[in-house]
Amino acid sequence: MLKLFHSIFGGDDGAERYPESLVREAIERAVDGTDPWLRGLSGYGRKLRPAVVHAIDHIVALVDGIDALLELSREAYGGDPRLRLFFISAEQMEEVLRRDPMLTALRRGAGQDVRTVWALLVMQCEQRGIFGVDLLGDTLVRDVPQVTVSMAEHRLLDPTADPAETRRHLKRRAFDHLLSLALARIAAVEDVREDLLDRRTLLQAKHTMLEGSGWGFNDTARATSPQLDEVHGELEKLEAQLFEFGGDDRYIEKHLEILIDVLAHAEQQLWVQPLTLIVDRMGIRRNTASDDAPKLTLQELHNAAGQKLVAQLVTIPAPAPAASPGSLH
Repeated sequence: MLKLFHSIFGGDDGAERYPESLVREAIERAVDGTDPWLRGLSGYGRKLRPAVVHAIDHIVALVDGIDALLELSREAYGGDPRLRLFFISAEQMEEVLRRDPMLTALRRGAGQDVRTVWALLVMQCEQRGIFGVDLLGDTLVRDVPQVTVSMAEHRLLDPTADPAETRRHLKRRAFDHLLSLALARIAAVEDVREDLLDRRTLLQAKHTMLEGSGWGFNDTARATSPQLDEVHGELEKLEAQLFEFGGDDRYIEKHLEILIDVLAHAEQQLWVQPLTLIVDRMGIRRNTASDDAPKLTLQELHNAAGQKLVAQLVTIPAPAPAASPGSLH
């Protein structure tokens, strides 16, 4: 599958960037990632194709738009305010790198321990209100409302020894993330549908019980009971709701509609938004930029589920060789 995305996301610009055979494979990946029963629908590939191509276009632009490379090194830490915002200290930064599972796995590969690594660093931006001490004019004031800004849950995504390869991995990840959003919507609809089916089963049983207990006389001239009429009405409402969410005869079509909608509106499902912060060296958010609190514009990934992550492309230099026994320090 990586070969597929290498071909789709690694080609030159132009009309032939997405060969038809590879687009078909991307369509099949979309189906496998959501509902394989979609293959039972006539023309599913033809219906999905425009949405899949649109999603690929959006992902290419999104990932290629994440730039501003940042080096994660002790030497760079003191001179870059972004690093001071991302990590409390150079020691914390190095600890994050040592503990990151994807970087560790890559470094264990043959020869990788001596090469520079490229990756996407993602973090949760946490802003909390506190009461602190501040200097107002020449006066030190206590219990001043302040907002602290810090980064948490640092992760490195798709580290590789080649920047182009990292971007291809990120594009594959973004495509799969769109599929996960579509699957979540399908699952939510199915939950509602299952609840409606359960309620319909109960109502049908109640209907049968009422008729069997003498409420129904199979006589159209005789008035039915108010309770039986109420059950009839509830059943009709349920059938209408089931049709809306995908009734017994069309729920697979509803799944296809959801998948097409997510991919065709990929820019509303996954996007990058600038996040502007002015934070001093103590991690306090300020209103005005200064030498101690520079204005920083970060890139924040958003998705339709309301999740947000600060994203930064980074390079990680090769680790320094370990000192040999008996060497001078």
